Amino acid sequence: MLGKIVGAHGVRGRVRIRAFTAEPQAVAGYGPVLTADGHVLTLLAPQVAAKGMVIASVTGITDRDAAEALAGQSFSVERAKLPPTRAPDEYYQADLIGLAAVDPEGRALGAVAAVHDYGAGPLLELDLPSGGSRLVPFTREVALEVDLSSGRIVLALPVETGEPAP
Repeated sequence: MLGKIVGAHGVRGRVRIRAFTAEPQAVAGYGPVLTADGHVLTLLAPQVAAKGMVIASVTGITDRDAAEALAGQSFSVERAKLPPTRAPDEYYQADLIGLAAVDPEGRALGAVAAVHDYGAGPLLELDLPSGGSRLVPFTREVALEVDLSSGRIVLALPVETGEPAP
């Protein structure tokens, strides 16, 4: 996911975007984007605003009502359009989804279903073999090895105590 439209900006159809790119204004540099509901949008004239938000025009959107209708839409591009990662331990979320999760002894823990970030750092959502799911922090202490070529991630899962935090 490259970003998410969070609302309208002004009366001429510009939108406010929460960008998930290293440089916020780069969100418009990948060409047309695909929204979660299947629409293709072209972002134009991105400008970084307060708190890292990006203000941009969208081809074909000319008024506030049309811009507001896009609010809440996340968008992405094909994986092949993204540049290579800069560091060996840097990954795109799309690369992690679907990896088989195993513990350090090689026992199956499930599969990575999604990557979430609610502000305190990324979390991997694991689909468990027994059903259900579990969130685990995507940190160096938990994710011991990510092997994209073999399609697996080695996780040292934190112990669940079942007791509420103090």
